[in-house]
Amino acid sequence: MERRTLLATLVGGLLAAPLAAEAQPREKLPRVGYLSPGSPSEPLRRRRFEAFRQGLRELGYIEGQNIVIEPRWAEGKYDRYPALAADLVRLKVDVIVPVGGAATQAVQQATRTIPIVMSVVIDPVWSGLVASLARPGGNVTGLTIMASDLVGKQLELLKEVVPKVSRVALLWNPANPGSAPQLRQAEAAAQALGVRLQPLEARGPQEIDSAFAAMTRERAGALLILPDAIFGNQRRQIAELAAKRRLPSLLGVGEYAEAGGLMTYSANNLDLERRAATFVDKILKGAKPADLPIEQPSKFELIINLKTAKTLGLTIPQSLLLRADEVIR
Repeated sequence: MERRTLLATLVGGLLAAPLAAEAQPREKLPRVGYLSPGSPSEPLRRRRFEAFRQGLRELGYIEGQNIVIEPRWAEGKYDRYPALAADLVRLKVDVIVPVGGAATQAVQQATRTIPIVMSVVIDPVWSGLVASLARPGGNVTGLTIMASDLVGKQLELLKEVVPKVSRVALLWNPANPGSAPQLRQAEAAAQALGVRLQPLEARGPQEIDSAFAAMTRERAGALLILPDAIFGNQRRQIAELAAKRRLPSLLGVGEYAEAGGLMTYSANNLDLERRAATFVDKILKGAKPADLPIEQPSKFELIINLKTAKTLGLTIPQSLLLRADEVIR
């Protein structure tokens, strides 16, 4: 009898062991929201997202094992940001990584408690996203592309390529919170260079078409496109319209020259996306966004498309080619 009781106890214990193990709650994995302005089918946005994921992998994070990433895609529509941001807040993610100023603004309006790591943002101080670069305060930190400081240099590059240009069209998106300070910088730089600036607004593909019609009517001699997520998504459309109207153009998005644009001069956005992972890592380990200084890029890339220059009938100065980080032939 005692032996049967002992066996029953042993068997019962063995059966209960796995059930007890299953009953123990699994360790909660940190969840990171990622808000992109583009589409998951768009190669540029996939590369940027992959750069962020690569940054996490380099820090030891493996999706499904010790981290979960929740991507959301705006499909090129700024008006989708609020709903996508609210969705990530409802999920109670641990950190949100919005790409660009408009996305960051939408996430900040949706939550003042969940840490936000912005990436590829133009001017977070002027936009009101942070108090200062050194001490951002609140729940936002991350990286800026310093674009406002680059506009003058971009205009100088266009002037080098087209020395006799007197009127430069400037394409900008007023829905982007970082565009207004860039516009002011551009106006000051244009005055110093002795050229007239023709600012033209565009919020989507159709307005881009209308803007090109307007700059053609006004006989602009060159085009500067302020960096914006919509313009990045539509870079091929912009490059084709510029070529059709024989306009030398520059956009502060590295992939613009690859898409057929004449020039780009900008920070390396893939590197900025990868670096956003370091902020996520610090926050998951206990750091507060308010105490993490905004990071600025240390290197800017000049890319020139010589095929496009030939199509436009332009001769790029040798001195400029020697300064280029990449020349597409």
